Amino acid sequence: MDNKKVFILSIVLMLMLFVTGGLLFKSQEAGKIESAASKNSNIFIREHSQTLGLNSAKVVITEFLDPGCETCSAFAPFIKSALDTFPGKIKLVVKYAPLHHGADYMVKILEAARKQGKYWETLQVMYDKQPVWASHSNPQPDQIWQFLPQTGLDIKKLKNDMNDPEIERLIQQDIADAQTLNVTKTPGFFVNGKPLVSFGAEQLKELILSELKSNYPNDFN
Repeated sequence: MDNKKVFILSIVLMLMLFVTGGLLFKSQEAGKIESAASKNSNIFIREHSQTLGLNSAKVVITEFLDPGCETCSAFAPFIKSALDTFPGKIKLVVKYAPLHHGADYMVKILEAARKQGKYWETLQVMYDKQPVWASHSNPQPDQIWQFLPQTGLDIKKLKNDMNDPEIERLIQQDIADAQTLNVTKTPGFFVNGKPLVSFGAEQLKELILSELKSNYPNDFN
C-alpha cells in the first residue's frame, strides 16, 4: 500500500475514532446526569421555580436560561409554540444559569417582577433589548431600566424587592443544580429529566415528541 493510501486510511480511522469517542462521551455524560437526577428527584424543579403550563402535564421541559443569552432568546418562540401546540400536555420549568455579565442582576429583576405578576413580560423585554444592555463587548445591565416601565411594573417596588436575600438564595440553588447536571452553556434543556445531549432545535423537537408519544400514546395513533 502506497504512502498516499496509508495517509488517507489513517485519516478515516481517526475520524471514526473521534465520532465513536464523541458518542461514547455523550452517552457517559447522559448516564451521569440521569444518575444525579435519580438521587435528587427535585433537581429539575424546585419550590421556587417559575413554571408555565399545567401541573398535570406529563411532559416537563426544564430550561436553564440566562437573560443575556442570545440563544435563549432565539429558542423562546420555539418553546412557546410547543406549549401552544400541545396545550395541557407540556409544562416549562425555568431555572437559572447566569453566565453572562450582569445576568444575575437581571434574574433579581425578573424575580422581583414576578411578585407583581409581570415575570414573562419582563423576560421578553430583556430578550428584546439584549443588544442594548447585554452587548458582549460592552455590557450595560443598568440600561434595562429605561425599558421596564412599558411592562406596567411599579419600578419603585421592583427596585426594593430585587434586594430580597431570598432571591440570591434561589439563584445560588439553581447554579448548584446546573453544576450538578453539568450545564455549562445556555440554554440547557432537559425533557422529563432527559438531557438534550446533541444541541439544536430539531433535536429538542424530537426529544419532546418522543416524550409526548410515550406519555400520550392515544394522541399519536
